[in-house]
Amino acid sequence: MLKIWGRKNSINVQKVMWTVGELGLKPERIDAGMAHGIVGEPWYATVNPNRLVPTIDDDGAVLWESNVIVRYLAAKHAPGTLMPTDPVLRAKAEMWMDWQQSTVMPGALTPLFLGLIRTPPEKRDAEALRKAAEATQAALRTLDAHLAKLPYMLGNSFTVADIPVGVATHRWYALPVEHAELPNLRAWYDRLRQRPAFAEHVMLPLT
Repeated sequence: MLKIWGRKNSINVQKVMWTVGELGLKPERIDAGMAHGIVGEPWYATVNPNRLVPTIDDDGAVLWESNVIVRYLAAKHAPGTLMPTDPVLRAKAEMWMDWQQSTVMPGALTPLFLGLIRTPPEKRDAEALRKAAEATQAALRTLDAHLAKLPYMLGNSFTVADIPVGVATHRWYALPVEHAELPNLRAWYDRLRQRPAFAEHVMLPLT
């Protein structure tokens, strides 16, 4: 049985749960991280030495790192559809997945989210938030340009490439910041919102 450790309000756990929902799997999810604890227990370090979420155990296959988990589950359960089997398409999917982790999150969306949602107003750094908002918007302009003639990240079909950038885009739209007019991004985001698994696992209150 597939077990997933992670709290529902984690953007990285949301990637995995959205994938699971698209695949129609019925995992056991155990709340872990922040107020839920578990990640600090000694046994958890034996399955995830980083003590972060998510971690999965798929009948003995233990994995961490959210994008890796998404790729693994899609390749196992939906090769040729959710996970492209063509080497070029798969590489492009992984390229955009890595872009979300390396460009969108670290210096842009993550500090913006932490500053606005998990930092009390009196402790916020207005200049740092301004820079983070600008960096996030710049990254999403790249995404908007990419989506100019594409309904989904790789073309006409929804794939793993849409999942990491999809959760990041939802987080941006849910934050109390000014949202630039990015029509291609918005149209794609609205298509994602129609997917039941996205609505269930990603469109949650920011906490």
